[in-house]
Amino acid sequence: MKHVLITGASDGIGLAAAQLLATKGYTITAVARSENKLKKLVENLPGSGHNFLVADLSVKEDLDKVVQHLSSTHYEVLINNAGVGKYGEFVEMDLNDQLQMIQLNISAIVTLSYHFLTVARPGDAIINTGSMLGISSLPGAAVYAGTKAFVTIFSESLWYEAKKKGVYITSFNPGPVKTGFHTHAGGSDKSFPGVLMQNTEQVAKELVRALEKRKKPRTVPGTLIRYLLFMQRLISRKAVVLIMSKFSPVK
Repeated sequence: MKHVLITGASDGIGLAAAQLLATKGYTITAVARSENKLKKLVENLPGSGHNFLVADLSVKEDLDKVVQHLSSTHYEVLINNAGVGKYGEFVEMDLNDQLQMIQLNISAIVTLSYHFLTVARPGDAIINTGSMLGISSLPGAAVYAGTKAFVTIFSESLWYEAKKKGVYITSFNPGPVKTGFHTHAGGSDKSFPGVLMQNTEQVAKELVRALEKRKKPRTVPGTLIRYLLFMQRLISRKAVVLIMSKFSPVK
């Protein structure tokens, strides 16, 4: 039986991935801030042995708690899915809020990946959730897109380093997903064409497929999203940014 630790597991992609992996026989340890949501998740997962940790990974003491757990418990899979987005003009947003976003979206992933890899065994794996915005940019979400660009390049570089040890790493870069993310970030799902939107179950299936196939250092779920990112390679970066500005939460 394989054990997987999933951060950001109480909602959205993390929740859907936990549910799907549990049906495949994985034992889940779910990490998130809400104890009530985590209890409900674990109680309703198929199988047995599931557990949860209440932690806000943007807080050092909570991150240290998860690090200590990783150091004492071996997991075959780590899914770094916890993240937060903030929409708005860079200079009009609170700087501390944006620095906290960097702490969660970058520092926590680096920290957990480091401690996982120091004890990883051949066959183990890390999936780091990025975003298509880390590849294509988005005016009005400069810091968020920047953090996801870091996740993408960081994961691709680690993919090469870790594969020599038999450990698989990929950056998982979904497009817009039907969750509460955009509203919580200060925007709206309506900023993106409905044809681009995927639901969490669709995205979770591709995450699990990437974990099972273990082929690519970068995984992009959704045929249309993959096509759009491919087409962006054929035009200038200026043109890409101008196109993406049409979807910006800041006009």
